[in-house]
Amino acid sequence: MLRINDQITLEDWELTESFMRASGPGGQNVNKVSSAVELRFEAARSPNLPGPVKARLKKLAGRRWTTDGALVLQCDETRSQARNRDIVRNRLAELITKALVAPKRRIATKPTFGSKKRRLKAKKVRGEVKSLRGKVDPDT
Repeated sequence: MLRINDQITLEDWELTESFMRASGPGGQNVNKVSSAVELRFEAARSPNLPGPVKARLKKLAGRRWTTDGALVLQCDETRSQARNRDIVRNRLAELITKALVAPKRRIATKPTFGSKKRRLKAKKVRGEVKSLRGKVDPDT
């Protein structure tokens, strides 16, 4: 069981861990020990997450979200399987915590009178600069 906050805890059936051999440094140990961890969280089927949280989590997860609604996280940073397990579980908890925060609603505002004036003045100045770039008449 993984505790996210006071209201949300993830059950064991929602999380699936698989272990595989990691790439990178480690000498002979790399070929023998399965230290990399892949954590699969069945987010779409989770009864503990509300709908809006699931939608935000899907957006945050990006390509880590599978077509069948699972969130897949991988970690092979350390040589220790236990440490990799902790890291990947913390990452999942952080992602869900980020998804819990609802985005602030944007309030549409109008441009101020001063900003409109400044914009029009800048356009006029720019137009004058461009008009002075024209061909020079040799008669005048």
